[in-house]
Amino acid sequence: MRNLFRFLLRQRDNLLFLALMIVSMMMLVNGNMHQRAQAISSSHAAIAGIYRWRNDITEFASLRQVNKDLAEALARERTRNSQVVLTNDSAQVFVDTVRHLQYEYLTAKVINSTTNKERNYFTLDRGTLRGVHKDMGVIGTNGIVGVVREASPDFALVISILSSELTPSVQLKGTGHYGLLKWDTHDATTASLADIAKHVPVAVGDTVVTRGSDGIFPPGIPVGIVKEVTNDPSSNFHAIIVGLSEDLTRGGYVHVIQDLYKAQRDTLEAKATVQ
Repeated sequence: MRNLFRFLLRQRDNLLFLALMIVSMMMLVNGNMHQRAQAISSSHAAIAGIYRWRNDITEFASLRQVNKDLAEALARERTRNSQVVLTNDSAQVFVDTVRHLQYEYLTAKVINSTTNKERNYFTLDRGTLRGVHKDMGVIGTNGIVGVVREASPDFALVISILSSELTPSVQLKGTGHYGLLKWDTHDATTASLADIAKHVPVAVGDTVVTRGSDGIFPPGIPVGIVKEVTNDPSSNFHAIIVGLSEDLTRGGYVHVIQDLYKAQRDTLEAKATVQ
């Protein structure tokens, strides 16, 4: 308490000046209608600015939950769209009330990633305890991003399509001709499409999608858009550069794909290789 009195005593001149200034401002505002209106307008503007600042902070803090909710809603919509509708063999086609679910989409968040290495990976905050296992495909909002390489109970390590290890089977949406997507451009926004023969018509702007033959990605998932087509006289194939649909340099939420028929299909195909 003694220190407080000493502080007030040392600052008595400044405090007196501040008090007199406040009194003079009050007298000015109360004695002049124009000044009063100006003061009220300024106070309202200041209060509105504070409320706006508080609202911006609140909205920013809730963006994480909003993004998660949107990702989960998109996962449910993708799961619903992947259901197979049964029809009869007659000329009149009808939709059966029984719908068979083939793919299930699980929401996960990218918590770590690389894009500037020879083999790029990213880590998800979801593991085997929540349904994520090895060899499951991973897609983003706009296209494919990778395949699960390893999974622990709580996390999953995904090999990115920005890696020479991963060469998914893709196809030109317009013609159906298929090849392999290879990351040999060393650019996080592009990849090359190999094994497309020269007799196949390919043009800049053509859409590239997944083929769906590997049991990892469903057919028709966006991969990218053809950016460049060149022809080497010494090769029988086009040299195609594809601009990737998904931005792999940002984080956020992704969907891990579970093919519910994969085990059944793999067992059947294994029998064919034995015979």
